[in-house]
Amino acid sequence: MPLYRDEAVVLRTHKLGEADRIVTMLSRQHGKIRAVAKGVRRTASKFGARLEPFMVADVQLYEGRSLDIITQAESLASYGADISADYGCYTAASAMVETADKITDDDGSLQQYLLLVGALRSLARREHGPSVTLDSYLLRSLSIAGWAPSFVDCAVTGEPGPHTYFVPQLGGVVADSVAPPGAARLDPATVSLLGALLSGDWTTVDTASDLSRNQASGVVAAYTQFHLERGLRSLQHVDRRA
Repeated sequence: MPLYRDEAVVLRTHKLGEADRIVTMLSRQHGKIRAVAKGVRRTASKFGARLEPFMVADVQLYEGRSLDIITQAESLASYGADISADYGCYTAASAMVETADKITDDDGSLQQYLLLVGALRSLARREHGPSVTLDSYLLRSLSIAGWAPSFVDCAVTGEPGPHTYFVPQLGGVVADSVAPPGAARLDPATVSLLGALLSGDWTTVDTASDLSRNQASGVVAAYTQFHLERGLRSLQHVDRRA
């Protein structure tokens, strides 16, 4: 299959030579793709702007030995400009695409692709605050990857909740009887918010207090960093006031 076509969202780009770029994309059908876009850094390039981070494009590629070659790109969704115009949205989107890059492989996942595109669209449209949009994306992305946290029943014993101790290493909230020394105890409203972020209950999310949001963001960051093992560089720049 030397020539193929797919929908893809651009995760990151790197300069190559004087005029080319290496574009890393998460595609709908072919997983994560690293491909060369020739001549896109020239001002006369026909599709350079369509291959910037946060953009969704219909791309045609030719299979190469180590890197594929992008031969055509048509814009499907131009989220880049709207996202980059707001610092909170930009930093949240940067953390999203870095997570997608780390959590997916060449086989990819249609669910991960659709989740990322939906999250970027929500940021571009300002549907919810950037910080909570990011937290919801992170929890859902980890769940699709097989690391779904428990915010109701004990992650260790299965004892029915609610529980308020949270331990990232154990998979979520845990009962008092198995909570290790030093475990963080969360406010019940924060636990409820975390469950809403995971399930997409935006009515609960949008009416949550700043205290609950801040505590939930800390929990999501700790859970994400633990499971990805390597820290997300972009997460430290996220504007949590947004």
